[in-house]
Amino acid sequence: MVGLSGCATAEQSGETPSVDWASGTYVVMLGSGTPNAEPDRSGSAVAILVDGTPYLVDAGPGVVRRANAARGRGLEPLHVSNLHHLFVTHLHSDHTLGLPDLMFTPWVLERDQPLQVYGPEGTAAMVTHLHSAYEADIRVRLDGLEPANDRGYLVNVHEIAEAGIVYEDDKVRVSAFAVRHGSWESSWGYRFESRDRVIVISGDAVPSEAVIEGCGGCDVLVHEVYSQAGFERRDSIWQRYHANSHTSTVQLAELASRARPELLVLYHQLYWGTSDEDLLDEITSRYGGRVVSGKDLDVY
Repeated sequence: MVGLSGCATAEQSGETPSVDWASGTYVVMLGSGTPNAEPDRSGSAVAILVDGTPYLVDAGPGVVRRANAARGRGLEPLHVSNLHHLFVTHLHSDHTLGLPDLMFTPWVLERDQPLQVYGPEGTAAMVTHLHSAYEADIRVRLDGLEPANDRGYLVNVHEIAEAGIVYEDDKVRVSAFAVRHGSWESSWGYRFESRDRVIVISGDAVPSEAVIEGCGGCDVLVHEVYSQAGFERRDSIWQRYHANSHTSTVQLAELASRARPELLVLYHQLYWGTSDEDLLDEITSRYGGRVVSGKDLDVY
């Protein structure tokens, strides 16, 4: 399968083709997984690569090593020392367990500036607690024999209070829009606008007008999904939870028909005994647009 960027996925070729990563906008699936401990799917993490600069959405388990794996396939801008920007959708553990990894591993590997983190209320407290938890490590690296710099472990947190533009530089404009995910009071999706593409990430969410408006004919919509067939076999208590927290294939087909993305990429897939092919069948029987089921290290 070939993404809109013209890049073959890792599954097709075993390696990413030669591309000028310093020019253009690409979506790199660092982690497509859920809380389920699937060995071939790391926790939720997506890299938006814009003219050679990576912007991460979520930091699930394995995020730093997945970034290095992508670099090993030719995506040199994903060198761990370049991981400077993170946008957090919500504070569920499967989206944040990689945060201490992202805070400290790139520093150990010579990132020399603070990590910039944008996220919901509670993000600052999480970062403060993580710095406290790793205080001994920080002190040994700063005051011991290791030649560690004194800035790369620091984090500048920007908590998002309302929808709108939350970040902008000469490469990209990032807007946050509120989504509903279970009992979380603050949960966000993100729209990335560069000179050549518009990328929208849903995060974990039930269907909403905010996602439809945020996409509005975008180039790529990366959206979570669960199998409707698998859902119907779940216990009622789990059906209640998932119906109020996530988006079914049937619902996503309707949403995509209105949002009109050039490419719909499924991630955070909940299968419950189904397969990628089943998910695609459930969606394409109701939606005529282009859709793929994302896997770790896919590039679009």
